[in-house]
Amino acid sequence: MKSNRAIRTPGGLSVRLDVRALTAVVLLVLAALTASVLLIGTGDFPIGAGDVLRTLAGQGDAGQEFIVNELRLPRVLVGLLVGASLGLGGALFQAISRNPLGSPDVLGLSQGATAGALTMIVLFSASSEQITLGALVGGLVTGAAIYLLAWKRGVHGYRLVLVGIGVSAIVTAVNGYLLTKSDIIDAAQAVVWMTGSLDGRDWNQVWPLLALCAVLVPLVLANSRGLKMMEMGDDVSYALGVRVERVRMLLMVSAVLLTASATAAAGPVSFVALTAPQLARRLTRSPGPNLLASLCMGATLLVTADFVSQRVFGAGQLPVGVVTGVLGGAYLLWLLVAERRAGRI
Repeated sequence: MKSNRAIRTPGGLSVRLDVRALTAVVLLVLAALTASVLLIGTGDFPIGAGDVLRTLAGQGDAGQEFIVNELRLPRVLVGLLVGASLGLGGALFQAISRNPLGSPDVLGLSQGATAGALTMIVLFSASSEQITLGALVGGLVTGAAIYLLAWKRGVHGYRLVLVGIGVSAIVTAVNGYLLTKSDIIDAAQAVVWMTGSLDGRDWNQVWPLLALCAVLVPLVLANSRGLKMMEMGDDVSYALGVRVERVRMLLMVSAVLLTASATAAAGPVSFVALTAPQLARRLTRSPGPNLLASLCMGATLLVTADFVSQRVFGAGQLPVGVVTGVLGGAYLLWLLVAERRAGRI
């Protein structure tokens, strides 16, 4: 089967369709939905997959409707949206920096959002809404600082990564200082938040994240052609009519917003933004940023990791951030070895 097919529209336009990439996206969506149904049925009160589907269709009993629609469905939707946001944000950063290590975890954006949340917890004993706002502001401020420090007649990929690593080290030290200045109750709350978890998530986290994704995802996908051209270099992109700095700024702001909002909703879930784009690229075997596949891969990874943690360790026993951290850390080590053997680092 050919990987690419040219389709001619009635208006005479020719559209190239990547069959393998489209197939991968469809399979990832099916995997994410399957994991979501199984995850909704997992917990102290198990519910079969068939009963979950009937309840979602409005045909369950009163007890099942309360458990599914009020307790478990919001948690799963937050997991899907957070994973999708991190996967798409990671793909954008890696494409802009032209570096597989260019993810929010490495660049310090997750640490910046954590600093904002810790500031609200430690200094103001804030509510959950204020903590969310603090994480969002912290991520945005950190993203702006990285961009400004990396700017020198444009933003070079490796300069962006190096500046991000430096900012990450500084912000991590600030986070450690904030923890040492907090009392035992605030410190315990901060540590739980810093782990990254979907426990206790409700509709209050779903709607803001859904609204942000509804705006940013179409905006990012609409600029995917310019981003793909930018991977050939700024000079070539300018020659092809791409307004490089405008597109880069727009996509970086979108990536920062996606990452910061995901961190605000679920805490700093580690390594999803790093691994999802790379796994998507290996699955599609397609050049370019693979934005849609990365989005679907991120959602699938997060809900699958949460399902595994609940099935293996029990509901509420192991935060999903621990699972993604272990798997992502192993993947990062493999990626570093592969990049070194290829002579790129």
